[in-house]
Parts: sequence; C-alpha cells; structure tokens
Amino acid sequence: QVPLVESGGGLGQTGGSLRLSCAASGWTFSNYAMGWFLQAPGKERDVVAVLSADGSSTYYVDSVKGRFTISRGNAKNTVHLQMSDLKPEDTAVYYCAAGTYYSISGPYHPNEYPYWGQGTQVTVSS
Repeated sequence: QVPLVESGGGLGQTGGSLRLSCAASGWTFSNYAMGWFLQAPGKERDVVAVLSADGSSTYYVDSVKGRFTISRGNAKNTVHLQMSDLKPEDTAVYYCAAGTYYSISGPYHPNEYPYWGQGTQVTVSS
C-alpha cells in the first residue's frame, strides 16, 4: 500500500492559490520530518518545503519563500502545502515525503526520505 497520499492538485491560475494535502494510512507523522518535493518535466526531483518532526522549524526553497506554507493539520496524519501567488514555473508533480533528516539550511535530496506518496499534478496557466 502507498504510505502517503496527496490530494488538492489541479489547474491554477497565475496569481491564484491551491492547497495540497497529504495523509498517511495506518500511521502518523509524529516522529518524522515532512517534506514536499516537486518534479517538473525533464527535471530532477527537488525540495520545495520541509517541516521538522516537532513542527517548530521550516525550510523553503528560495523560489517559494513568501508564497508557500507547509503545515501540519489538526489530525496527526496530515500535512498541507498552501500555495499562493502561483506562477507558471510552479507547474510540476508534487510529492509528499516523510523521513528523519532535517536541516534548517539544506541541502535536501529525495533519497534521504524513505516514505513517499504517488504525487499530485499542479498546472498553473499563464
């Protein structure tokens, strides 16, 4: 079974907003850092945002600072990515991931996170 499931993707407009959600099946995120990664066509999978296991610290890639917010839901098995001021360059498949690695300054690599969702497509029209 897929350990994480993303939802909330779809078509957004430039300057608009989308809210992505991630839910775990049969377990919680309590002891894991949670990350959102993206993979654009023809590009490597790259980090977008990471939330530390205790929820006290966050990391954002420069291109989304001030626009995206990662947060845990009230349910302990949920995490969200609020995407605002969308740009066409945000178009990609977004993946939710869980792991034990966290750094306030990065870098992050996908292979540092053992648990992944199937991804959700985000397309931003111009």
